[in-house]
Amino acid sequence: MKRLPSVAIVGRPNVGKSTLFNRLVGKKLALVDDRPGVTRDRREGDASLLGLDFRIVDTAGYEDHDAQSLPGRMRLQTEAAVAGADVALFMVDARAGIVPLDEEIARWLRGSTTPIVLVANKAEGRAGEQGILEALALGFGDPVQLSAEHGEGMGDLFEALLPHLERDEDEDLSAEDEEDPAAPLKLAIVGRPNAGKSTLVNRMLGEDRMITGPEAGITRDSIAIDWEWLGRPVRLIDTAGMRKRAKVQDKLEKLSVADALHAVDFAEVVVLLLDATLGLESQDLRIADRVLEEGRALIIALNKWDVAQDPSSLFNGVKAALGDGLSQVKGVPLITVSAMTGRGIDQLISAAFETREAWSRRVPTGELNRWFERAIEANPPPAPGGKRIKMRYVTQVKSRPPSFVIFGTRVDQLPASYERYLVNSARKDLGFGAVPIRLTLRAPKNPFGN
Repeated sequence: MKRLPSVAIVGRPNVGKSTLFNRLVGKKLALVDDRPGVTRDRREGDASLLGLDFRIVDTAGYEDHDAQSLPGRMRLQTEAAVAGADVALFMVDARAGIVPLDEEIARWLRGSTTPIVLVANKAEGRAGEQGILEALALGFGDPVQLSAEHGEGMGDLFEALLPHLERDEDEDLSAEDEEDPAAPLKLAIVGRPNAGKSTLVNRMLGEDRMITGPEAGITRDSIAIDWEWLGRPVRLIDTAGMRKRAKVQDKLEKLSVADALHAVDFAEVVVLLLDATLGLESQDLRIADRVLEEGRALIIALNKWDVAQDPSSLFNGVKAALGDGLSQVKGVPLITVSAMTGRGIDQLISAAFETREAWSRRVPTGELNRWFERAIEANPPPAPGGKRIKMRYVTQVKSRPPSFVIFGTRVDQLPASYERYLVNSARKDLGFGAVPIRLTLRAPKNPFGN
């Protein structure tokens, strides 16, 4: 497993380094105060920006002092942080403008081998315009304009960091964003009460591991069990039945349902088990929506198939209803099983492994861009108000679920129907099948927007 790429924040005291650090890690780990010099040591945290994960390092304000003094030792810590980073954010205060100490830091950074991204903080409103113009003279190109306190400009910061933090395609991904073929398949079984979830798990295991019976709601806790299917490890998670919220009055049942939803969050693939004797109900669609909203891969299994009446008509009816009810994801696998006889279980587990593979897929950059060009050429984006929406490029920021960011001008005006077109095209052409796909649109900040 490769380490997370590292980003160091440098600048003179009190320009907002710790405020940006706290925003990127999502917690107030660094002390923030109007007084300069609050940060003394290097502080590190795991940061995430629009799906881009990295290690962020907050440094002490750079000051010119003797190396033996406390400020001098703080400066040496800052220099070490920059030397060990993949990229450094050089932060200036747009409202205060460029001061001699900023110029001194710029001279030092120009001699560093670490890539530098210039950041103009406190750039909201007109007060920072002069400082932004002055920052151009530092020699690091156009500054990324942002407000660390208010969270403005984070998309532009993402775009500036991405070229420096993207890993080569042959490098390992982080553990969370990587499919290890030898890792157990985390498979959760969910559904309404008495759909046969525990019976299905028992049939898979070949033993009466779970208590079953005709009474609904026997299972209360989410039970995880390690199992092997044809030599491949599986971690089965049996969950409590999920009824309509209005019918859940008992406190213990509420806790059981909450536990089942928690199990979904930690699964890779979720099997929604339906009772073939009852067909598809609105509660089933609500459960499926929840699974997809959490970004988990979904499979629908029709249980009790051995006692279903008019199975062909039932199958086609459920398939059509799923197509209408799950419009955001077309073609979710629908598999017929019998927990009592074991029919269809091999097909179900095989589909689960294939679905996890698609859910974990990372598309090579070249293949992704060729698809993007073909999709736009086949169906160009609209021109609302006669102004053309220009799609510049796309990048995959993570997998599990597959997540993409598209950059371009006026993409905020792109209709939802065109976004659906791109997602469906990616499913078809890039081999994602029916797994959920995340798509984010980013436009560069308009410098004349004020």
